[in-house]
Amino acid sequence: MAINKNHEFEDLNGIKCAVVEKNVAKERVDFLKQLLEFNKYTVVLQVSPPPKVAPAPVAETSADTIIEMPAPAPETFTLGVTDVMFNAVNAIFGRLLKTPDGHIVTLAYWNQKERVAKDEIPYFENKA
Repeated sequence: MAINKNHEFEDLNGIKCAVVEKNVAKERVDFLKQLLEFNKYTVVLQVSPPPKVAPAPVAETSADTIIEMPAPAPETFTLGVTDVMFNAVNAIFGRLLKTPDGHIVTLAYWNQKERVAKDEIPYFENKA
């Protein structure tokens, strides 16, 4: 059981893992997997169960009525690392992760809002 919501862990494919993110799309998985493996973490993926959908109410239909089936939910994954001490929040704000080109991973880079991580001077070291 997790101490708080930021440090979850569970068994993924039979391996005890710290959960990095849940319900992640394939593109995000590719990004995070490459970043975490570069930082020497062993990544474990598991397909997330499909969301529970309430059954549609049964209505009377006539010959002119077309019933549309709901679109299937996109496949998502749960991504974890085998190091159960890993915490994404601590790793980002503790400046523990690096990009393949040697920069420190920032929150904007982690969230894929920036393509290149810009080394920022922490607020407490800024002498301005």
